[in-house]
Amino acid sequence: MKNRNVVILSAVLLWASPQQLWANMSYQTGDIIFHVSKSQQSLGIQKATKSRYSHMGLIVHKNGKAWVLEAVQPVKYTALQQWIDRGVERHYVVKRFKTNLTVRQKQTLIKNAEQYLGQPYDLYFEWDNRALYCSEIVWKAYHDALGIELAPLSKLKQFDLSSPEVKQLMQQRYGQSIPLNETVIAPQAIFASTALVEVDRK
Repeated sequence: MKNRNVVILSAVLLWASPQQLWANMSYQTGDIIFHVSKSQQSLGIQKATKSRYSHMGLIVHKNGKAWVLEAVQPVKYTALQQWIDRGVERHYVVKRFKTNLTVRQKQTLIKNAEQYLGQPYDLYFEWDNRALYCSEIVWKAYHDALGIELAPLSKLKQFDLSSPEVKQLMQQRYGQSIPLNETVIAPQAIFASTALVEVDRK
């Protein structure tokens, strides 16, 4: 009977997806995951910020499962595998704060991020908390909960707003009143942060 159970377990492991197995073994609460979104604004974000990646979220372990706390419509938890499947070619990168967070720090971080659950997605990339976008919620959670500035903040005018895709996105969102001095944080700024180390890429 014992040998039979071993065979069954081996079969389950062979059929389980590599992403699921690796996530369960390796990812930690507080890790930051990036991918290329299939949303209509994704290309505009990529061109404006000179980034391959257009969406990101916080990995959280809850109830024995890995989730991504992300700013979509609305801010919510998405199962990790579902989040991965939603990205272009299922490609993703996971990064981690270079100094391992304590259990208490992780709890404080996620408690801060969870205050935004249910908030609407911020189509206008404003810096207030009435609505939030993906990189904003990650930056604010680390900064407000732990005093960690993952990357310097920018102004909208510092992005490359010259491409047709970006111009169209700006026109749709703002018309003729583009808030060039709005404080912003792009996924690329956090992705390039020297405070983070890469722990996985698929």
